[in-house]
Amino acid sequence: MVILGIESTAHTASVGIVSERAEILSLATDMFRPPKGGIHPREAANHHVDLLPGLVEKALSDAHLRPSEIDAVAFAQGPGLGPCLRAGATVARMLALTWDKPLVPVNHCVAHVEIARVLSGLDDPMLLYASGGNTQVIAHGSGRYRVLGETLDLGIGNFLDKLWISMGGTFPGGPPIEAEAKRGSELLSLPYSVHGMDVAFSGMYTAALALDAKGASRPDLAFSVESTAYAMLTEVTERALAHRRRTDVVLGGGVACNERLRGMVRAMAEGRGGTSFAPPKALCLDNGAMIAWTGHLALQHGMSMPVERSAVQPRQRTDMVATPWR
Repeated sequence: MVILGIESTAHTASVGIVSERAEILSLATDMFRPPKGGIHPREAANHHVDLLPGLVEKALSDAHLRPSEIDAVAFAQGPGLGPCLRAGATVARMLALTWDKPLVPVNHCVAHVEIARVLSGLDDPMLLYASGGNTQVIAHGSGRYRVLGETLDLGIGNFLDKLWISMGGTFPGGPPIEAEAKRGSELLSLPYSVHGMDVAFSGMYTAALALDAKGASRPDLAFSVESTAYAMLTEVTERALAHRRRTDVVLGGGVACNERLRGMVRAMAEGRGGTSFAPPKALCLDNGAMIAWTGHLALQHGMSMPVERSAVQPRQRTDMVATPWR
């Protein structure tokens, strides 16, 4: 069985083709990068509309497949930016109708979990999901994924993007902040906002901008932001592991590309006698392969839907979707 998956929840348009053995046959991706400021949903959606047809063709070509050899079309139904989701869903519906294939809705957050789970070989790990719009600690229980802790305000990626743009940079903010942080060494005082299992970043954003305005060293400020923010994420992940009596954790989402975060979570997990796993960076970022693989799992349990019922759900949470394959 071969599934084609379409990802379009935010700034990334991506098409992946995956086999039933989780072999990634092809992955074609293009990211919308605004010249200034953050993501404007309509501009990102227009980017996806323009690029997705060509990405579908490239994915098929790279996989050496014809449309007749595709068994189903999966798409990210939510959560995400409405216009962006609709752009991807429209292409998926068109392909499903034209090729006469099943249409499979996929939850974007669950897809991050499932691609990390299959690549890690871990059966039931905890997931630290750190991306632009989502920051959650996730575990499976009673037929679906459960959110044990999450951000109370900004997603970690949105926080980094907003901070860097406010300091005069351009989107995305995570990579340049990481580059600056590698040159820093002094830990500046920033708010450490952990509330039980939840975290908050708006106070750190305000404090970091104040330090920047006072002339703080950019490398030291970036180092301090990363050290403080990622310590918060590591703490709530460790608390979740203890609560659920587990030892293994996987990372997902674009911020999981960060080497400091990977290292902090790895040290924590190994200190507890467990393991941590982060997918290759191309599969931490939003991608069509994770949608295709999760679509395969869903299709095995009859979770396709007719086009007329395939409305996108921008506010669809991780814990709103059943996972009968678990």
